[in-house]
Amino acid sequence: MAKIVEHGTWSLAPEDEARHEPGPELLWNESYYFDFAAPDGSLAGYVRLGLYPNWDRAWYRAALVGPGRPLVIVADNHAPLPEPGSADVRAPNYTATQKITEPFGPAFVNLDGTASVLTDPAAAYGDLTGAETTRLAFDLRWDTVSGVYPYKDIPRYEIPCTVSGTVTVGGETIAIDAHGERDHSWGERDWWKVSWLWTSGRLDDGTFVHGMQANIGFPIPWPCFTVPPGGEIGHRAGFSARTDFGPADLPTGSDLRFPGAPTTLTPVAFAPVAITSPDGRPAHFVRALCRFEAADGRTGHGWTEWHQPPEWRDHGWSHLAEENP
Repeated sequence: MAKIVEHGTWSLAPEDEARHEPGPELLWNESYYFDFAAPDGSLAGYVRLGLYPNWDRAWYRAALVGPGRPLVIVADNHAPLPEPGSADVRAPNYTATQKITEPFGPAFVNLDGTASVLTDPAAAYGDLTGAETTRLAFDLRWDTVSGVYPYKDIPRYEIPCTVSGTVTVGGETIAIDAHGERDHSWGERDWWKVSWLWTSGRLDDGTFVHGMQANIGFPIPWPCFTVPPGGEIGHRAGFSARTDFGPADLPTGSDLRFPGAPTTLTPVAFAPVAITSPDGRPAHFVRALCRFEAADGRTGHGWTEWHQPPEWRDHGWSHLAEENP
């Protein structure tokens, strides 16, 4: 079993890879993410399955992006819940399955369905009825690199990975030999309350990086991890970020402060979605393939997300901590 970095107030167990008994909250959520990016940034994709048993629905999203490519996306906020004990979704226009064959080990993700094709990614915020469509299929495997990173105080963990398999879009089948990350979390999550930045990438020397900052109105040293080439995953503290936004509130770039390694990132291709609360409040969830540029000259690619709930501009996106040693 992969090494687990223990540094918090709860202990991660092998059975946590499976689905969990839901709590009583309406917005109790169980979420699985799988993403990948080619080392040269030419192609990237992700899958998210979000389960809302007390809201009687699932969210299923799958996206494929790349420079010069339109966004190809499945964005279903009213997907049927999987059967108990399963993480498979069967909807009228797509079938999606996922299997983790051993705790914290290989994960297999498959999708075959009809996706929207959007030359303007911001169109994903609107009604996609009538949009151009194409076949999108994933047959992909995530293999753990180095270990598992549990968050400090909440039931959530991240796993840096290599990713292999094939992606089919339209009549084109593409072999994938990439890097990425998968994560799993569960518990109440109110998407219409707090904004955040989440980022994960791999630099050209083989280093994996990951950081997360919730925008709570003032800066604190948020946790992060790095995996050096051939080394082990390690917990670090002191991450912060600052972001600039442009047209359609899409980010134009972020300054990241990993401890001892200031990094800038630039969005290369966007895959946003819109989400609406049970009482009708809208939020925009922006994800993008990004280019990472570390101050020491290393570069790389990965995924970053900027969540924009109501009044998100008041949440302190300009905070950037002083450089950490």
